Amino acid sequence: MDWERILTLVAGELFAPTTAAYALAAIGLNIHFGLTGLLNFGQAGFMLLGAYGFAVSTIAGYPIWLAVLVAVACSVIFALILGIPTLKLRGDYLAIVTIAAAEIVRIVGRSTALTDVTGASSGLRGDSYKATFQALSPLGDGSTALGPFSYSNSSSNSWWLRIVGWLLVALACVLVWRLLRSPWGRVLKGIREDEDAVRSLGKNVYSYKMQALVLGGVIGSIAGIIYVLPRAVQPDSMGRPMTFWVWTILLLGGAATVFGPVIGSMVFWAVLMLIKTVMREVVPSTVLRAEQIEQFGWIIVGVTLMLLVIFRPQGMLGDKKELAINVR
Repeated sequence: MDWERILTLVAGELFAPTTAAYALAAIGLNIHFGLTGLLNFGQAGFMLLGAYGFAVSTIAGYPIWLAVLVAVACSVIFALILGIPTLKLRGDYLAIVTIAAAEIVRIVGRSTALTDVTGASSGLRGDSYKATFQALSPLGDGSTALGPFSYSNSSSNSWWLRIVGWLLVALACVLVWRLLRSPWGRVLKGIREDEDAVRSLGKNVYSYKMQALVLGGVIGSIAGIIYVLPRAVQPDSMGRPMTFWVWTILLLGGAATVFGPVIGSMVFWAVLMLIKTVMREVVPSTVLRAEQIEQFGWIIVGVTLMLLVIFRPQGMLGDKKELAINVR
């Protein structure tokens, strides 16, 4: 077994653009659930809207800054449409509504009636919207090797995308750190613990929940942009499984923590890569084919999520006192 190659692949996952995108999505979900106690099971919907908003705007000829603003605006509008009628719901009811809303976004995206805009089930090709982002790269053309890692400087799965993605993760972590220590953040944590008590103090609980939903959704939409820059915008790749992976990452790292979503994303993708790579090496194709090994890896993810919720809901960095897993 070529352990050098396996460990290189695993280490590469620690700072891959996909890892950064999921870390951002989990940070947004952390604002929803970790800080406010909102059971949002529709984070993939925010990510898909961000991806579509950016890609469609770029294809239409908008500059990159305006395309990003369109993506953010899409997530804000979606949060308002979703939140206005539903934020008075609690617990399981809110979870059902949010997962249904995300599915509506996915189904609309793959509708043949919108083929000219969204590409329907085929999605939008990556080379149709990546040029403006790649043009901002100061790294030039070609590729660069750092130790065992060699990637292109600017195109698709590049060093430039890694730099931007992890810089955004760092900025999001700073934002959450400041929120946790701000009066606004303390009100959110109070809502998570006992919203009736916060309401009795004269705070507008509904307004604070809406602000948290919008902010977490905006971060989710930016995560969607990072997620699709090394690939295509394909609606079925950003459905229910994506939301459950983001939840697994958040619970693995620790909700209501600053670095929990980041550590969770890095461990999640590195371990998943390790499992699948080792299994391809040691399991004969007569026992499990390559596609079956891929599916088995996700079975392990599902089992991991169940075990986390049962035995360590606070995750690696979390404090059990901070985690309101039993939302009323």
